[in-house]
Amino acid sequence: MQPLRHHDERGWFSETYSLARLVALGIHCDFPQDNQSYSRSAGTVRGLHFQRPPAAQAKLVACLKGRIFDVVVDLRAGSPSYGHCVTVELTDRGEQLFVPVGFAHGFVTLTDDVIVSYKVSSFYNPSADAGLAWNDPALGIDWPLPADGPIVSDKDVGLPLLSTLESPFAYDAGGAIRLNRA
Repeated sequence: MQPLRHHDERGWFSETYSLARLVALGIHCDFPQDNQSYSRSAGTVRGLHFQRPPAAQAKLVACLKGRIFDVVVDLRAGSPSYGHCVTVELTDRGEQLFVPVGFAHGFVTLTDDVIVSYKVSSFYNPSADAGLAWNDPALGIDWPLPADGPIVSDKDVGLPLLSTLESPFAYDAGGAIRLNRA
């Protein structure tokens, strides 16, 4: 998604969130919480993160300052695209990415001093916090990393491989996200 920017001699103005615009795109989602992250250095990896039900989150992601290589991985058991990823570059030119429930999300910063904004559909719940190893070879993600390697948190270094994940999400061929119940 690319929200329209109105430019004049002062700079620009943009409507960054419109429920009507999302509904017109087929996205029906409430966002009770907004988050921001700041990454000091290029090559900072964040993710791949998701929250398990009942606190599963959809996200609307935008890069407010700098540039990121953004990654989304399908975690819906039974999906024809299970374990596949989509990548896109988001910049401070205003692009947005919607990440549905049932997908892991992460990114690497391509510049220094990056600020990323996330609107999320559920409040953060530490007990529902989960993720996948960002560098899992099974995902085949071609991360654009600096020559001196990535900066990764201890938490993210310890995330499991996709092959060990018991997905709490199920694919619904009708397009809905179903939650697997244990």
